[in-house]
Amino acid sequence: MKKGNLRSNIHRGDAVAIILKKDQPTGALTFGRVAEILTNSQTHPHGIKVRLTDGSVGRVQEIY
Repeated sequence: MKKGNLRSNIHRGDAVAIILKKDQPTGALTFGRVAEILTNSQTHPHGIKVRLTDGSVGRVQEIY
């Protein structure tokens, strides 16, 4: 498993676990496949922001 705070680790179609904005207080993860990478910078301390194939938007916590 790779960490989700490096943009170079994330590619379209990757299986990932993200944390949605509404779930930040609880830490609940949402699982899916990357449809689009939304963060332009190469790193982000809280995770790279992505959109999943189901439309969910959140920051990558883990890459499978």
